[in-house]
Amino acid sequence: MGGFDMESLVDATAGAIGSLASTTILYPLDTCKTKYQAELRTPNLRKYRNLSDVLWEAISKRQILSLFQGLGTKNLQSFVSSFIYFYGYSFFRRTYIERSGYKSIGTKANLLIAAAAGACTVAITQPLDTAASRMQTSDFGKSKGLWKTLSEETWGEAFDGLGISILLTINPAIQYTAFDQLKQRLLAGQIGNPQSLSAVNAFLLGAVSKCAATCLTYPAIRCKVMIQAAESDEDINEDPEVRSRKTVSGALHAIWNKEGFLGFFKGLRAQILKTVLSSALLLMIKEKITKSTWVLFLGIRRFFFFKQKQDKKLLNEMEC
Repeated sequence: MGGFDMESLVDATAGAIGSLASTTILYPLDTCKTKYQAELRTPNLRKYRNLSDVLWEAISKRQILSLFQGLGTKNLQSFVSSFIYFYGYSFFRRTYIERSGYKSIGTKANLLIAAAAGACTVAITQPLDTAASRMQTSDFGKSKGLWKTLSEETWGEAFDGLGISILLTINPAIQYTAFDQLKQRLLAGQIGNPQSLSAVNAFLLGAVSKCAATCLTYPAIRCKVMIQAAESDEDINEDPEVRSRKTVSGALHAIWNKEGFLGFFKGLRAQILKTVLSSALLLMIKEKITKSTWVLFLGIRRFFFFKQKQDKKLLNEMEC
């Protein structure tokens, strides 16, 4: 345990647990949001006029549980991504402060560090992200398992949307930078110099920071959903060129042709609702369990250190 950077490991674990909880709680909303965004048709042919239409489709087909299709894969992707991101972000941030000699980190440096951590995360977890999106956007009741979803495609298709995913690393970079800066200012203005935010303050700061990041990057978010979405037989029959949307330029061209400029912002309210709630819950949970995680890891380290000391003493006695 001593070979790990304890501070980064605790931060990563708390962040991953928070991500896992928020993903599970909001998953039905995420499924409705993703299917709504993935649909690309002219206004008079739309299957989903608004977000609630996706929910009513699941109810009418008696496929309520299908709102959770892909949950296991999404949780795995969410946990792994958050762990890697928070570990990388915490590690890079601490290394920068130690080497620069500064007591705090500036906004520009924070953005670069967050983007670097995000790019590393995306490169590692992209196949899981693609599989989760395919499973969510499949027809209700027809979603496949993780292995089958990945094995039926080429290795290159598993990385669909990698380029735009790397571009979107600016999203969490904006979010967590805004959160950290607002948190520092809020804590500095409180009496007694507390070391952590209350649950309410953490939730509100998380919501504000994520809302700003989502609005700035939404057109790219919708393109990513379309690139990674499953192809239904209905879509292929109605639009033979559906496969051409699997590139950034193809997705942009298709949105412009079928939905016009406003199409780039279709589903923005649903995206804000889901991502703001998700990120706010994540940061709130992370903020409240970080201390408990510290206690847990220190206890584990003490246990292994004590055990190692006992083994060394026993070995010395045996040699005597």
